[in-house]
Amino acid sequence: MCYSRHRMERVVAVFDSFEDADRADVEYYATLRPEERLDILLDLIARHRESLGEAAQGFERVHRVTELARS
Repeated sequence: MCYSRHRMERVVAVFDSFEDADRADVEYYATLRPEERLDILLDLIARHRESLGEAAQGFERVHRVTELARS
């Protein structure tokens, strides 16, 4: 797997409401480039797989062909 693990800067913020916190999250992720969002996703997947003991395995390619009903 070819992705690099980035060190995230830890930031603590205090909000007056859950809505303000949610809005800040949306604004933060909106400022990221698509590559940065993908790096975060791959890091989360890797951490989850490590917690399951599956770190050495790669992604499994899965496909399914489904017959669509004609209308």
